[in-house]
Amino acid sequence: MASVSALRAALLGSFSVLVTVLLGFGLPSLLNLGARALGLPETSVTECIVALYLGFVLYVATPRIPRGSVKDKGAEGAKELEELCSDRLKVVQLDVCSDEQVDQAVKYVKENLGDTETSLWAVVNNAGVSTFGEIEFTSMDTYRRVSEVNLWGTVRVTKAFLPLIRRAKGRVVNVASMSGRMGCPSQSAYCVSKYGVEAFSDCLRYEMKAWGVKVSVIEPGNFLAATSIMTRDSVAVTAAKLWREAPTQVQEDYGKARFEIHMAATRSHCNTGQKDAASVLDDITDAVVSKRPYTRYHPMEPHSWLRVQLMTHLPGAMSDFLYF
Repeated sequence: MASVSALRAALLGSFSVLVTVLLGFGLPSLLNLGARALGLPETSVTECIVALYLGFVLYVATPRIPRGSVKDKGAEGAKELEELCSDRLKVVQLDVCSDEQVDQAVKYVKENLGDTETSLWAVVNNAGVSTFGEIEFTSMDTYRRVSEVNLWGTVRVTKAFLPLIRRAKGRVVNVASMSGRMGCPSQSAYCVSKYGVEAFSDCLRYEMKAWGVKVSVIEPGNFLAATSIMTRDSVAVTAAKLWREAPTQVQEDYGKARFEIHMAATRSHCNTGQKDAASVLDDITDAVVSKRPYTRYHPMEPHSWLRVQLMTHLPGAMSDFLYF
């Protein structure tokens, strides 16, 4: 194990050196070629590296560049909603897995809108559940249960409200996950559902472009500490269920000792990640009110953002070796 870790560290170091060399020599050459083509002065290696670094800082470390907000429909009402004391604020009981409850919610919204043709500006699909367990320990019922909420609930609610959103040229905001961009061991049921949300959102965005509807995806990183979506107690209950319901052959092949070590690692992961979900809420707000919302938002720590980029852009054999 130590030799593998050392090899990975050496490979990452070599990769960093290679990238530095390529940037140091290749990037200036390309920029100088472009500068000559435009009749501009040639640049130096130092200037190129500084420009690249500043670009990275602007993309990752600076606040979001303002892109304007849509016109507020009723400034006084919006102010009251911000203070959470508006009598226009309505709360609707909604199980996203129930066709009947979704239909009732649509009816309720229509009854409470002054102009049903243009008044529904946005739908935010944020309902979600999580679970864990290696594939051979995960039942088909678990796959269905997780996707019924995370994926089919998103599809069901979106389809139901889409006519109102389409007529208003409004917004659909779907909360996915960084796990919708890259797989993760012991999270196959969750990843499958979130990959589905990503694909559905892309297809919806393509179709709704002609109608003036903007579709955005929020891809949060690790917010376990902020959301308590998975706690040490829930891990213990789920772990007992996973082992109890696993086929005998799977129990014998994996072994109880290996299983317990894996569950201990899962429990230790429960309190990790960001403790404040404000960045997620800020991104959802921007997707709803910005004149030019982003296609995808990435509220996550820099190291998580970097991992997503490497996992989704490097050849699979290389990313597998680095991370698994």
